[in-house]
Amino acid sequence: MKKYKKVYLEITNVCNLKCNFCPETKRKAKFMSEATFKQILDQIKPFTDYIYLHVKGEPLLHPDLGSFLDISYEKGFKVNITTNGTLIDKVADTLIEKPAVRQMNFSLHSFDGNQKEIAKEEYIDSILKFANRAVIESSIIISLRLWNLDEALLTKDQRKRNLDIIHKIEENFKLPYKIQGNLSESKALKIGNRVYLNQDYEFKWPDLKEDEDFNKGFCFGLKNQIAILVDGTVVPCCLDGEGIINLGNIHENKFSDIINGKRAEKIRLGFCNTNVVEELCRKCGYRKRFNK
Repeated sequence: MKKYKKVYLEITNVCNLKCNFCPETKRKAKFMSEATFKQILDQIKPFTDYIYLHVKGEPLLHPDLGSFLDISYEKGFKVNITTNGTLIDKVADTLIEKPAVRQMNFSLHSFDGNQKEIAKEEYIDSILKFANRAVIESSIIISLRLWNLDEALLTKDQRKRNLDIIHKIEENFKLPYKIQGNLSESKALKIGNRVYLNQDYEFKWPDLKEDEDFNKGFCFGLKNQIAILVDGTVVPCCLDGEGIINLGNIHENKFSDIINGKRAEKIRLGFCNTNVVEELCRKCGYRKRFNK
């Protein structure tokens, strides 16, 4: 069994939206080159079969996305893409025809953070159109995400904010039931062949300016996942969007050396002993989901 279930690759940190729930990166805008992408895949191949095109930025913006998917397939990787979905019409043909694509994760809550810029009907219709096509013409898994609930309020009341989108989903997939009353405790619901709806609470990105959490707990960072930013910086997970926990740069050191370095080992052993050693990790709201 390979070391990581997923390696996040940020092929660009540029995004076409400014969601109010996603802090804008302060890093220099950049698109990964094909040469760098190939180099990274060669180095991570012994450690994973699954790559996730996601950290910051919108991966569907990358002009070489098709080539990246071809390269991934040639090297034996299965690709998962997380997107806001606004560009899906432009790249639908490419995604459908590329066998490397395993799963598309659509962050439907992007509408919530950009209500003035996104036409809701057109936005949802385009994503559902792609989902319908993907089910018929490919083996792609579709995950529709609504991660915009407020944990401080009653779930029943909170889910009302998503009713318009949910009704669209019910109609599109001709569901014989109402989604609202059919969500499992895990908040995920299978609504069709290879199509899933996931509703969850909104989370805060880790920030050094936040209040520090208790130093006990667990996270999957460096256990079953790791991330590589567009400039080659390796970080423990996909939520270190500014590269604060810099484990090393893949352009300067081998990936295998980076993940076995002192800082990485200290973080990994810390989590194994429920000890949170990094300040940023102690200020991460998402980590709390693993400690309930």
